[in-house]
Amino acid sequence: MSGDVIFQQLCQVLAILALSPLLHGFIVTLEEKIQRGRGPSIIQPYRDLYKLFHKEQLIPQSASAIFWLAPIVAFSAMLTVPLLIPVLTNYPLPLSNMGDILGGGLILTLAGFGILLAGLDSGHPYGGLGSSREVMLTILSEPTLIMVFIGITLLAKSMLPFVVNHLLVAQPAVFWNPAHLLLVAAFLILLTVETDHLPIHSTTHHEIYMIGEARILEYSGPLLGLIRWASWMKRAILYTIFVNVLTLPWGLSSHGTGWGLLGATGILLCKWGLVGSILAVIDTLQSRLRFYRYQEPLALSFLLAILAVVAHQI
Repeated sequence: MSGDVIFQQLCQVLAILALSPLLHGFIVTLEEKIQRGRGPSIIQPYRDLYKLFHKEQLIPQSASAIFWLAPIVAFSAMLTVPLLIPVLTNYPLPLSNMGDILGGGLILTLAGFGILLAGLDSGHPYGGLGSSREVMLTILSEPTLIMVFIGITLLAKSMLPFVVNHLLVAQPAVFWNPAHLLLVAAFLILLTVETDHLPIHSTTHHEIYMIGEARILEYSGPLLGLIRWASWMKRAILYTIFVNVLTLPWGLSSHGTGWGLLGATGILLCKWGLVGSILAVIDTLQSRLRFYRYQEPLALSFLLAILAVVAHQI
C-alpha cells in the first residue's frame, strides 16, 4: 500500500477514535439543555478519560482473564470497524476488503458479547443483572440489525457499504424507494437501543434501570476508560453507518486529499450533530418505561426491516 492510502485509512480510524468522546459530550450537554439544566462541558468526556487512565487499576478477586481481556477486545473491535465502512472517503480503501457490512455488524456484536461475559465473570450480582437484561435486549436487537443489513444488501445487490453509498447518490429514485425508507426507520429505532436512548436505559446507578452500567460496576481505572471509550466509539460508528450509508451519503472525500479529508471530517461532525439532536429530543420527550416493555420498539423495528425486504421483492 502507498503512503497516501495508509494515511487515509489512519484518518478514518482516528476520526472515530478522537471525535467519539466529543459526540458523547455534545449529546449529554444537549439533553441537559433541553431539560433546562446547565450540563457539563462538551469536552468533559476527554477529562473523564484522562482521569480514568491515571487512576489505580483494581481487580475483583473472583475475576478471571475474561475480566482483563473484554475491554481490550471491545476497544480493538471498535478500531477495526472504521476500516470497513465509509467514514471519510466514498471509495473502499485496501483494508476494506477484510469484511463487508455484515462482517462489521458481527464485529460490533463481538465487542458487546465480551462486555457481557465480563459482567458475569466479575461475580457481582449487579453484573449478572445487567448481563441478563442485555441478553434480553440482544435477542431482538441483533436479528433486527442483521435484517437491516440484509435489506441493504438486497437493495444494492452488494454487501459493501460503499456500493450502497454510490447507489443512493447516483439514483435518487432508490433513495425514496419504500424499501429504503423502511430500512431507515428500522435502523433509527435500532439506534435508540444500541446507543442507550431507549426509555428503559439510564446512566445512573438506580437498580430498576441499570443495564449497561450494571455490567461494568466492578471496573475502574484504565479498563473502565477503555470500556467507556469503546461505547462512545460504537455510537459514532452506528451514527456513521446511518448517515454515510443510509440517509446522508453525500459530503465524503472522492480523492482522499488532505483538504478533502478535513472537509469530510467537518461534514461528518455536522451529520452526527443532526442525528444526535434528533435522538436526544426523542429520548427527552419519552416517558420512562418498565423494562418488560422493551420488546415493543424492538418488535416494531424488526417488523419494519421485514417489510423492507418484502417491499423490495414486490
